[in-house]
Amino acid sequence: MGFGHGLQATTTQEERAMSIASALGLSTGKRVRYAIVGLGDISQEAMMPGVDHTGNSEITALVTGNLDKARKVAEQYNIADIFTYEQFDELLASGKVDAIYLATPNWRHAEFVIPALKAGIHVLVEKPLEVSTEKCKAIAAAAEASTAKLMVAYRLHFEPGTLSTIERLRSGDLGDVRLFSSTFVQKVDPANHRAKSGVEAGPIFDMGPYPVNAARYVFEAEPVEVVSAVGVRHPEAGLGDFDDTVAVTLRFPGDRLAQFVVSYTLNTLDSFFALGTKGNIAMQPCYMYGKPTQQTVTIGQDEATHSFKNTDHFGGEMKYFSDCILNDTHPEPDVEEGYADVRVLEGILKALERGGPVKLEAFERARRIDTKAQLETLRAVKSPELIDTSNPGAGVDKVPKN
Repeated sequence: MGFGHGLQATTTQEERAMSIASALGLSTGKRVRYAIVGLGDISQEAMMPGVDHTGNSEITALVTGNLDKARKVAEQYNIADIFTYEQFDELLASGKVDAIYLATPNWRHAEFVIPALKAGIHVLVEKPLEVSTEKCKAIAAAAEASTAKLMVAYRLHFEPGTLSTIERLRSGDLGDVRLFSSTFVQKVDPANHRAKSGVEAGPIFDMGPYPVNAARYVFEAEPVEVVSAVGVRHPEAGLGDFDDTVAVTLRFPGDRLAQFVVSYTLNTLDSFFALGTKGNIAMQPCYMYGKPTQQTVTIGQDEATHSFKNTDHFGGEMKYFSDCILNDTHPEPDVEEGYADVRVLEGILKALERGGPVKLEAFERARRIDTKAQLETLRAVKSPELIDTSNPGAGVDKVPKN
């Protein structure tokens, strides 16, 4: 049994033992070897600290545009191999990794995903999958032609509070759920790269995937129209040439509506509400990591609140993906899930440009979240001191991690 490019062949006896263990759902003791591609805040603060306690994953290489930073990070984690972005093909051919975790800026995903898949290297890529449906389709074609697996890093697909909310929605207790409303806002430091790279690093692509994805799993359907998108700019915030605050309305089949606001200029808040004919459910917080999620369910006049223990979202999603690699199963938040959100984000940009509604091309998702198989409960871990990078809100009022 292989994990993709770079692993040495096993003996027949070892293959037989691994096949039996896989069939029985047992751990083989193998660890998937990852290269971390991009050493910004999300890699250093969130993903790398939790890799070791997954039990099935390890970091064996780093890929970066800043070798000095990479050497210091490598020392923190005792990582021997460092590659520059220009040496990425050399990494893929090195036999030193089985998979990559990709956390480059949004518009540099296809640049690394496609060569990795062609080389038979598995890919865990941060959301959004890319910044256009055209690039998503190119990634999809590469994934279809590859023996390697691709998963988009929708960490909330494995988070206990989120999965509990999906189960409650599916129970029918809320009746016919017709309205979704969400707010996801934070203050971004003008010195952060998100403030300097235009719309592709702005709140639509950086924060928008969260409410779009949540609306899609609340309704378990795909939106058919961007009814409206309104963007505004606040020069006093010191941000770049993009709308720093955006309000959106989406229409789903059955005349269901999803409304949300994302912003880089407001005091931190992440919440959503799903409203039905018999009851409603609220999640606050719901999108960020580093603190417990909280769910409030109201049926008629009866209200109950549930808090879910803070977990390691990032270690959990990597553990799940590595299990998929080791057991040769297809991950749920796959390339199609990534495309599904970018399809909507692209429609939002068109609606902003036109100043009017945009019909979305017909699309149906073939698979939905499996709340039992995808539950991960790894304990939260402490982030180390960050090297030559910072949380998006660093330098302004202290905000929770996002």
